[in-house]
Amino acid sequence: MHETCRTLSSMMDLKGRVAVITGGAGYLGRTMADALAELGASICLVDRHADSLESATQVLRSRWRVDVAAIVADLEQEAQRIGLPQQVKAFFGRGDILVNNAGFVGDSTLKGWVVPFEQQKIDTWRRALEVNLTAAFHLSQLFAPMLKVGGKGSIINIGSIYGVVGPDMSLYEGTAMGNPAAYSVSKGGLLQMSRWLAAVLAPDVRVNSISPGGIARGQPAAFVERYEKRTPLRRMGVEDDFKGAIAYFASDLSAWVTGENLMVDGGWTVW
Repeated sequence: MHETCRTLSSMMDLKGRVAVITGGAGYLGRTMADALAELGASICLVDRHADSLESATQVLRSRWRVDVAAIVADLEQEAQRIGLPQQVKAFFGRGDILVNNAGFVGDSTLKGWVVPFEQQKIDTWRRALEVNLTAAFHLSQLFAPMLKVGGKGSIINIGSIYGVVGPDMSLYEGTAMGNPAAYSVSKGGLLQMSRWLAAVLAPDVRVNSISPGGIARGQPAAFVERYEKRTPLRRMGVEDDFKGAIAYFASDLSAWVTGENLMVDGGWTVW
């Protein structure tokens, strides 16, 4: 064995590093924060929902005894994005990991969103691209100088299977669910932006993506049955399925990996 060979545990160790997670009060954001906190990272959660942020912060502090900060910000608003690096610096003095997880997913009541293609609204399209793509670009730009300083900078963008493949619209028949063009397009753009940033920010900052498949969150039974039948591993995802992926890209386990997109989808995209 080479004398400089490192143990896996030392490569996973994130003590002394700070992770900033947007959409940090959501299901996936909380889970990724939990994983990085378990590895020793200090955590800064960013979300627009103050109550949910407070709850997520308290859970992390009590469970892992790490430093946790919360910032309330609506990432659809450019002005609210601009000050985030200074706020993180004020809390921790540094930033090492940026997880662009916040997403504009809307719901069936949002005007011009989950409707037929001909009825999808340009203003809703713009809002989705602002949150899913422009905000991720802007935050990467704003945080890049800070990420370079520590020598372990990592940007992780959360994409989607629908940034890689087209939707199977038959899944949604008979439900209020749908697959708006802006969601898929913004996620596809995010994946290409990851590759672009990986080239431009190297060697100081690594940039990678994780593309989740469908996560079980109480969807209609008909949708779940169709989705699972079409998935090689025959189930929808759960939040814990993403802990390994975020730990990999955030830590030195992936020290020689940049520009990659990891599909965490139960095999959905093998077809």
